[in-house]
Formats: sequence, C-alpha cells, structure tokens
Amino acid sequence: MNDQQQASEGIVAEREFLAFRLGKEEYGVPILLTQEVRSVEPVTVIANAPAHMKGVLNLRGVIVPVMDMRVCFNTGPDTVDAETVVIILQLQGRVIGMVVDAVSDVIRLPDSAIRPAPEVGTAFSADVIDGIGQMDEGRMIILIDIIKVMRLPEVGLLKPEA
Repeated sequence: MNDQQQASEGIVAEREFLAFRLGKEEYGVPILLTQEVRSVEPVTVIANAPAHMKGVLNLRGVIVPVMDMRVCFNTGPDTVDAETVVIILQLQGRVIGMVVDAVSDVIRLPDSAIRPAPEVGTAFSADVIDGIGQMDEGRMIILIDIIKVMRLPEVGLLKPEA
C-alpha cells in the first residue's frame, strides 16, 4: 500500500518514543526498547571505567551497566535531583541503564513529522540521530538511534555490526 492509499484510507504510520531531557534539550528513544524507568540508586563503580560509565547495578539478579547520557552527550553537570532517572533499555539481548535528567512522556509521531538530522558537528556523528521530531505545539525532539550510540567505540556497550 503506498502513502497515497494509506492517506485516503485514514491510515497514518506512527512511531512511539520515550521522551527525556538532557540539559535543556529533549531526546527520544523508541518506546519498544524501553523496559522500565527507575529512580537513581547507588551503583557499584568499576575502576578505570570511562567517565560516562557510572557503574553497574543489580536489577532483580541481572547485572546492568549504567551510563550517564549527560556525560556522553556533554549536556551539562551530572548532578542528581528528584527528576533524575535511569531508563532501563533492552537492546539486542542486553539490559543497559542510562541516566537522564528527566523523563517527559511517551509521544507518538507520524512518519511525516520526522525530519532528517542535520549535520551540525555534534560530539557524536550525526548518524546516531534518527531524525528530528516536530510536535504540533512547536516542540522538537531529537530522536536517537540508541543502538548505534551503544555501538560507538567510545561507549562500547554493544558489539559493532559485523
């Protein structure tokens, strides 16, 4: 079925994202990759780990690496307050936690509201950005390909593609 047929039949392709804040910007990851959202808890620190790796936590018997996305994306201080949370992700058979400033909500975006990511010279290459979602009220959300982020050599939580 082509786009014209879908539009005439009232079918709109949509994707759902978990929206979260890093600094003043809003980001999103596919909701289907999200296992749960938890408050920040103490982690076991691993010696000589990179700055973005907070440590590991025991989540119902599973040892989960926890990374701080604020350090990864260089979005500001990695302080913890009442809104700071850990998003637990299920990625390619691994459970990974990521610390963010706050979770906003779950949003639905039609494919027509997702624009390609511009090349802007970010800390990570633009290919980890799936696109920019435009909301009705002028709000924009940076859509992250979190699997690509976890595969980056500097992150190293998932094996690179073969």
